[in-house]
Amino acid sequence: QEMNISVVWCLLVLAFAVKVLFSLTTHYFKVEDGGERSVCVTFGFFFFVKAMAILIVTENYLEFGLESGFSNFSESAMQFLEKQGLESQGPVSKLTFKLFLAVLCSLIGAFLTFPGLRLAQMHLDALNLATEKITQTLLHINFLAPLFMVLLWVKPITKDYIMNPPLGKESVPLMSEETFDTMRLWIVILLCALRLAMMRHHLQAYLNLAQKSVDQMKKEAGRISMVDLQKMVARVFYYLCVIALQYVAPLVMLLHTTLLLKTLGNYSWVIYPELNSDTPVENSLLPGSVYSESPPADGKMKVTVVQITMALGSLKNIFTPLLFRGLLSFLTWWIAACLFSTSLFGLFYHQYLTVA
Repeated sequence: QEMNISVVWCLLVLAFAVKVLFSLTTHYFKVEDGGERSVCVTFGFFFFVKAMAILIVTENYLEFGLESGFSNFSESAMQFLEKQGLESQGPVSKLTFKLFLAVLCSLIGAFLTFPGLRLAQMHLDALNLATEKITQTLLHINFLAPLFMVLLWVKPITKDYIMNPPLGKESVPLMSEETFDTMRLWIVILLCALRLAMMRHHLQAYLNLAQKSVDQMKKEAGRISMVDLQKMVARVFYYLCVIALQYVAPLVMLLHTTLLLKTLGNYSWVIYPELNSDTPVENSLLPGSVYSESPPADGKMKVTVVQITMALGSLKNIFTPLLFRGLLSFLTWWIAACLFSTSLFGLFYHQYLTVA
């Protein structure tokens, strides 16, 4: 069984996206006069509490598969340790696992705070600039896209109505569970493509802040030098790179966690797969020939290859697709939830608090 090299590229892209958001967040912490530091810390604690509350919700409401994935991971790890002659109750307790997830979620929420707030402001400005109804509709769908993603994992709202639709006495599922999982992945990717397509409208709305500042200055009394006016206008254009990163980086994180979910979770891109093409969720052991073949004594390279293959096979049996399904489903859902929460707060702030 060969390793899918696309997993490495997705992990590298995720690492670079997180690094970019981390650099932008540390820049806000270096500002002493503004309140950006307090905003990041406040939202970080808010998302930590929110993550702890989400993690105690049962699978009947939020269908991540974390419980079954963690149980499978613990059982596989205990079996591996027993084969090595070690006695253990498991690699980590469920409480520690969820606490680690909550801390990770709080960091992700803190990183996505200002991208969400900025998106809300650009959304309002883009709506004011848009003249066509289709553009305004797409802007509204783009803003609500994270909410649609969040609802895809809310079992009573989506899956229960599709798998058990109220169509009289008989309950006929509209699609299979595998088809529903594939449709969910496609919907997330299509919404990410829509957000990427609407990027030009949002960046143009930000660039128009320079014109709005000049128009506002004309209404005020007093004079301003030409140099100060040029600096004020140029400041908007210089900051455009940061705005573009704040718009693209969360989108890249969301897209690549979805791709990792498809690959590591053994999902399929085919909406209606054949009956015999279903891939099993559990990873089986490597073929017996890998273990039974005894390479010659002088072939040190072959011995090393066999040892590495056996080690990778053991890791595959511990980190199963069931674990990756639960973990990556939760992370994908959480990124979308953070984006919508911060954007909704930013919309309320720019629409009401700033005016007041």
